[in-house]
Amino acid sequence: MSTREASTADDPVIESLDQLVAPMIKGEKPPEDWRIGTEHEKLVYKRSDHRAPSYDEPCGIRDLLGGLEKFGWQPVEEGGNVIALKGEDGAVSLEPAGQLELSGAPLENLHQTCAETGRHLVQVKEVGEKCGVGYLGLGMWPDKTREELPIMPKGRYDIMLRHMPRVGSMGLDMMLRTCTIQVNLDYQSEADMVKKFRTSLALQPLATALFANSPFTEGKPNGFLSYRSHIWSDTDPARTGMLPFVFEDGFGYERWARYMLDVPMYFVFRDGKYIDAAGLSFRDFLDGKLSVLPGERPTQSDWWDHLSTAFPEVRLKSFLEMRGADGGPWSRICALPAFWVGLLYDQGALDAAWDLVKGWSMEERERLRNEVPRLALATKSPDGGTLQDLGREVLKIAHAGLKARARLNAAGDNETGYLETLDEIVASGKVPAQRLLDAYHGEWNGDISRVYEQSF
Repeated sequence: MSTREASTADDPVIESLDQLVAPMIKGEKPPEDWRIGTEHEKLVYKRSDHRAPSYDEPCGIRDLLGGLEKFGWQPVEEGGNVIALKGEDGAVSLEPAGQLELSGAPLENLHQTCAETGRHLVQVKEVGEKCGVGYLGLGMWPDKTREELPIMPKGRYDIMLRHMPRVGSMGLDMMLRTCTIQVNLDYQSEADMVKKFRTSLALQPLATALFANSPFTEGKPNGFLSYRSHIWSDTDPARTGMLPFVFEDGFGYERWARYMLDVPMYFVFRDGKYIDAAGLSFRDFLDGKLSVLPGERPTQSDWWDHLSTAFPEVRLKSFLEMRGADGGPWSRICALPAFWVGLLYDQGALDAAWDLVKGWSMEERERLRNEVPRLALATKSPDGGTLQDLGREVLKIAHAGLKARARLNAAGDNETGYLETLDEIVASGKVPAQRLLDAYHGEWNGDISRVYEQSF
């Protein structure tokens, strides 16, 4: 989740619909300027006893951030606490219970993305070794209760932690116990954005299936392959889901802005602090009727903040965010952007992918979303067969898209190699969570602590 560094009292006040759609219009770029921004989170634990370290204990989360500064990262503070870092490779930030996230820089190709990920993992492991800290690439804590987890000192998280139980039964699990891999991608025009949004939203359940990696809760199998994905089904219905309106005639920037106006607020940032506005209306804010800031109207930065508080399967800001995948190891951190870049950054591939899904009904898309957390690739596809079958077709398209991009590394390799781990998953039909379950019921003999052998 984003980190604010300063108040924005000098920002222009929003006075028109044009200003609400301006961030989306500003995101338009010609294909030669399209970039890839990859985000990935990991669980942090003490090697001695596998507990999650607090922020301020010796060799806790604060000290991990401080240790990274020697690599050129610059601290970002809130309330006197370092809560993020910024640098050439993007930003390192904290999720609510200390999950460590890299929000990578906007890069030209997947070779750069995978190299960036590698640099980050080398850095955090070096700092972690000195502190007796390790990192897990999973979609969810496999053995921790909510009560066992620390809370990071970020104002927006305090507000969200209070608000989540009012609107869903699993919002606290989302905040405290989950990790994801995401990729942020560009578009050329409003029409290009719409086609990419629709295609990626329809195929998001396939990504969830391929990356499913959260089969344990509090030390036992939970009956799901992606419990992280299931958690989103009862987090906050006003800001999550498969967004039927995206597939309706006339969808575009303005329709997205109107959707966001109806997403309840979380906060307003003023004078370096977060003001609790949870559940209030941004439409009232536009009219100067926000109860916590009477008479004030929102600035452009307030709107940008608000755009970051919706959590559907795909999100639009000034780029599109793919949000369906569980956290995982290095190979899958590289594979997630390869999957979506292959499908969306070549016109022939985008056309072919859209042709696969354009006939699906909203009911079929919802069914996929609801069944995938349990069944993964065994889920029945709207076109007959299973998602394993669909995965074969979609990966062929992604391979073709990456081959057509012809972005080569120093050895002359294109970007298709980053899809190999997904090719193997589809060929076997066995997603990462199923391999973990096989180990749990087999060589681990039900000992969940063996999962820590899967560390980065």
